[in-house]
Amino acid sequence: MPQPVGEPQPEPVDPSPGPTMELPPPEEAGSGPPRAADAIWGAEAMAPSRAALKREHGSTVTTWLQADRLEYQARQGHDGLLWDVQGYYGNPTSKLWLKSEGEAALGEEVEDAEVQALWSRAVAPFWDLQVGVRQDLAGETDTHAVVGIQGLAPYLFEIDAALFLSQRGDLTARIEAEVDQRITQKLILQPRVEVSLAAQDNPARKVGAGVDKIEAGLRLRYEIVPEFAPYIGIEQGWRLGDSARYARLAGEDPSVTSVVMGVRFWF
Repeated sequence: MPQPVGEPQPEPVDPSPGPTMELPPPEEAGSGPPRAADAIWGAEAMAPSRAALKREHGSTVTTWLQADRLEYQARQGHDGLLWDVQGYYGNPTSKLWLKSEGEAALGEEVEDAEVQALWSRAVAPFWDLQVGVRQDLAGETDTHAVVGIQGLAPYLFEIDAALFLSQRGDLTARIEAEVDQRITQKLILQPRVEVSLAAQDNPARKVGAGVDKIEAGLRLRYEIVPEFAPYIGIEQGWRLGDSARYARLAGEDPSVTSVVMGVRFWF
């Protein structure tokens, strides 16, 4: 609508409020003492505020539990069930971890099951050093000392690697890596690889020295909500070297392909 002649015209409205150009901070920014408030109020007066800040933002105790894999595996010969659950209690730099994983063929006894109790300490951004014990609950029920590292590698690969030393002196290792590839906001493809190694032969466990087993899989999950996501996928497992020979002697196929269906949840 035209404005009457002689009346002041309104200022044009900037469609993007705020400064039109970001300027660098002045040279003196950050040049003061790291705890400038001490110079005004004194270090003793500021100590309670700093303790509260550390407690609220750096020492918050949390509890977290996740079933990373809780799945049914359909494969030739004998279908099975698998679980892989972990959780922790602690603050950002120090935690108590509990982990459990295992698998069983349907209609048969549990062939592989374990539980771990680990104390972890942050040693770098996104990386925790973990030490503790592992107890096997099926087969040869050995007890192991555990030293491992868990964290987030570049390109958002989640890494969980550990060394295990049993009371029998058997030294083994396990390395797991997975990454989430987001297709949509709710649909996520997760490649996953797990490698198991052994320092010596262990015929009772059908484990040979060297690379014992490799598992590689793809899982496609749909996040109904971030905390709950059913998935489907495929996984290929290979027993190698003497481990493959032990598997054949036991009447097992050292190469197994499984179609998997499961659910991933956390709280």
